[in-house]
Amino acid sequence: MRVLFGQSYYLRFDAKLWESQQPYPPLGTLYAAAMLRETGHDVHLFDAMLAEGTEAWAQALDRAQPQVAVIYEDNFNYLSKMSLLRMREAASTMIQAARKRGCVVIVSGADMTDHPESYLSYGADYVILGEGEQTLLALIDLLRKGKPNARALQSTPGLAYLKGDTVQRTGSRPVMRYLDLLPRPAWDLIDMEAYRRIWRKHGRFSLNLVTTRGCPFHCNWCAKPIWGQQYHSHSPQYIVEQMQYLKTHYAPDHIWFMDDIMGIRDQWIEEFADLLDAQQAHIPFKCLNRADLLLRGQTIPALARAGAEIVWIGAESGSQKILDAMDKGITVEQIYEAARKLHEHGVKVAFFLQFGYPSETREDIELTLKMVRDLMPDDIGISVSYPLPGTPFYHRVRDQLSQQANWYDSADLAMLYHGPFVTEFYRQLHTVMHKDYRSRKAWRALRHVAAHPTQFSGQHLRQLAQMLYYQATLPFDRRRLDALARIPHKPTTLPIIPSN
Repeated sequence: MRVLFGQSYYLRFDAKLWESQQPYPPLGTLYAAAMLRETGHDVHLFDAMLAEGTEAWAQALDRAQPQVAVIYEDNFNYLSKMSLLRMREAASTMIQAARKRGCVVIVSGADMTDHPESYLSYGADYVILGEGEQTLLALIDLLRKGKPNARALQSTPGLAYLKGDTVQRTGSRPVMRYLDLLPRPAWDLIDMEAYRRIWRKHGRFSLNLVTTRGCPFHCNWCAKPIWGQQYHSHSPQYIVEQMQYLKTHYAPDHIWFMDDIMGIRDQWIEEFADLLDAQQAHIPFKCLNRADLLLRGQTIPALARAGAEIVWIGAESGSQKILDAMDKGITVEQIYEAARKLHEHGVKVAFFLQFGYPSETREDIELTLKMVRDLMPDDIGISVSYPLPGTPFYHRVRDQLSQQANWYDSADLAMLYHGPFVTEFYRQLHTVMHKDYRSRKAWRALRHVAAHPTQFSGQHLRQLAQMLYYQATLPFDRRRLDALARIPHKPTTLPIIPSN
């Protein structure tokens, strides 16, 4: 069958991310396309990431004239899991365009799994629930033989579809355990030079890989509609082979490992580093990990040896009370120790920070600010607590959710439930924290260059101007933050009950 793949994450529809100009190909979509192509189907790809808009999808449909249109979201992209409203609107438009051209429409992704009835109402014929590749293969095989009957559909796990006005769901499909059986992602379907041109603005070209699927930990705000609590890993050999392939064919200067956690087993990271040494396949990379896992004996040295430039840690908060309420399973002391040890081994460290969790006070916020000032990570990402369907956190606050159940784009920062403070407070906190952090970081860089004046450049002049601006405006911003904290507000008051 002739199949056109697409996804609904358009970088241009997310102003914050479009401005940063750091696009990555839709890796999950490329895996699914590779599996379908391997079975002999005529596979085409529409890459929304760099497209101008949904009109480009319509043009791709007219060029490819597919029998089947598959909107297959990249579940390794955390923004797809957040189900941004702008991207949901795009998916609806794409479904309707495909239906207008007589295509059978299949959709797959985190938001589709959580809300199949919505996507069926947009016009999708079938919604894949959970991990998509094997269900997609089975469904395409049914379609190849003609319109599937009810019995054939009901014997295909992992589907939702309409029977009259009623949503029918088939049984759940187990996730794949042996990930090395997956083919190499269909990189050749991507316009790699378009990505390279954008990345040249940053001085180097970055591509993405994953070593694992899923996460076994229990942070109670983290949604897991695709893999649940299960965690499966590629072998180090498979990943090194993928890196060698990319190095040979596309010459990236950098890799982003998009896993929720790279290397739960410390032996995996050590073997990975050994293989990279033996085969001279190193590519500098960034990855995500947990503070407690990083403190195992050889994990940080092995990451450094493998080429880790920066490790992002889900630090979330500098308050132990809030970490415990989130069921995070780490301590503030572990965050401090992991950050220091990464720096000792020449690896940069970055923090994901989350504000607005129920019962968080100004004192808890100040502890987080203190942690950042004490450790001065090399980068930070700031968000507010975001209730996603299926999580214990969502169930605790669902009765107090506002009419807006999702952010419109990644810069929204709206409190979707009655948080400790109003939405405007958190948006202002984002401004205050970034100005404070960036000005301190600039001051450290300028102190260094003052001791080495021959290294002074135009970049340092820009840092000086930025620091002076931040320092001049911070007092006003802090006063506004204090004023916003005093706005009358009735926050969600819930007992903090650790999930099992």
